[in-house]
Amino acid sequence: MKPLNALLTLAQSIRKIPHALPLRPFFPLSVLIVLLILALNSWPADAAQCERPARLRFSFVPQGELQDDGAALKPLFNDLEKSLGVPVEALTPASYGAVNEGLLAGAIDVARLGPATYVSARKSDPQITPFATLMRMPDAFSDGNTPAYYSLLIVRQHGPVTSISGLKGKRLALADPESTSGALIPLHVFARQLGTTLDKYFSRIGYSGNHEQSVSAVLSQEVDAAFVASANLGALISAGKVKRADLRVLWKSAPIPFDPFVYRGQLCEDIRKKIRAVFFNKKSANVQATLNNLRAQEFVPALDKNYDIIRGLP
Repeated sequence: MKPLNALLTLAQSIRKIPHALPLRPFFPLSVLIVLLILALNSWPADAAQCERPARLRFSFVPQGELQDDGAALKPLFNDLEKSLGVPVEALTPASYGAVNEGLLAGAIDVARLGPATYVSARKSDPQITPFATLMRMPDAFSDGNTPAYYSLLIVRQHGPVTSISGLKGKRLALADPESTSGALIPLHVFARQLGTTLDKYFSRIGYSGNHEQSVSAVLSQEVDAAFVASANLGALISAGKVKRADLRVLWKSAPIPFDPFVYRGQLCEDIRKKIRAVFFNKKSANVQATLNNLRAQEFVPALDKNYDIIRGLP
């Protein structure tokens, strides 16, 4: 019973006490109510504050047309619905920031975030908790044995630029302002190695919206170079949408911890426990189908400390 309801019920019961059984003078009704109010102030916070949404709202940072996370995660959603007993609603975002804001506003319950987006969200709400990430399959840029990926600086293989020095005064595409490999790493790590800021080195810098569009902009010669995630470029190559021979990699970052799946800490613990159990159920055909859709080997645990490398950037 909720605290306020308990107070009202007791007060109503007191009013109904027969006159033949009056309260003793030293313990009047007013004192009893004051004591009840004091007791309510010490009521355990989690008993009243944990949330049980009527539907689980799931979102993800935009990956591009090739990887529709809503479709890729559909088999997993089926398992979540069965375990939780509520519908799962996939929310397609307009940007990385839209997912972040949705989590902070309580409009999104579970999300796949980029590493930098996660660090930003966690800073605003420490209850946002990473619980899983992906051990990806090997691709053209990674052996797939760690839950990590890379930021790549790419140009056209048969274009005029063959070195970083040849990019001075050229046009550059970044992915999204909150993309780790498509913006944060270039703006801080690469720029530090370059010895100057990107806006002083390139003649024009623009945001494409996602990694797939950045690759397209390079191949169509809308820009001369772009920073993209190795996982996204590897997926495009595997799908036959891009030829490895058409692109040249001029720079590769150190490993970056892969995208975390997170949930809001305001969800009741039994709900969070069931979500984790679904993700790590290796016997589920739906989980395996989702992993195949995401070109991943398995879900592995994600910890907040894994992303300290991102927090250490300026």
